[in-house]
Amino acid sequence: MRLRESGDAFAHACRIAQESGAGTLVYVGRFDLAEFAVVLEPDEPLRSARRAFYAGMVALTDALQAYAPPKKPVAIDWPDAVRVDGGLVGGGRLGWPSSASEDEPPAWLVFGAMIRTVAMTDAEPGVYPLASALDQEGFGEAGAVQVTESFARHLMLRIDTWQVDGFDEVAREFLARLAGARLLAPRIDEVGDLLIGCIGTDKIERRELAKVLAAPSWLDPVLGGPSL
Repeated sequence: MRLRESGDAFAHACRIAQESGAGTLVYVGRFDLAEFAVVLEPDEPLRSARRAFYAGMVALTDALQAYAPPKKPVAIDWPDAVRVDGGLVGGGRLGWPSSASEDEPPAWLVFGAMIRTVAMTDAEPGVYPLASALDQEGFGEAGAVQVTESFARHLMLRIDTWQVDGFDEVAREFLARLAGARLLAPRIDEVGDLLIGCIGTDKIERRELAKVLAAPSWLDPVLGGPSL
């Protein structure tokens, strides 16, 4: 389902998810931003079904790596931001019904993403050193349409991997793409929380997925897109 430039793919997908059903893909027709959202219908309780977010993030980085120049790093800031060679280009988000119970399968989940394909600011290079766009990173003809199509293909592959080999394979791929310093024995538990060992102790640090998904770290609500 294609929306006009002023549309909001994530919000629209959440509104129509109940009626449209699994596999519905909503995207916005923009040249400067790849913006899309897909409806999922998990068959497990919400508390564990949120792990689908990781499959979406792996598929999103798969989609970018398919067009990335050689040796151009594509990485994830846990859990939702995507960086190319250190510059923020966008990220993913997850929605579910506000009335959903943690102990029952939700009627739907929506994975949404935005990737900045073209830099639209007039600022000189270096003014926003932590932000970037695909055109600035040498991605060539990888525009919004190409990124969206590539994501859809990779998401189907990742979901199939999950169904055949279990979630551990999805988790392994996600953890391998985390940006920054190496974490001490990181793992993702059965509800999607990130568990990290603490150096010199037996303590485990827990980062709660459900809590951080409430406010995407990469999204600037004023800009309506990835932060600068």
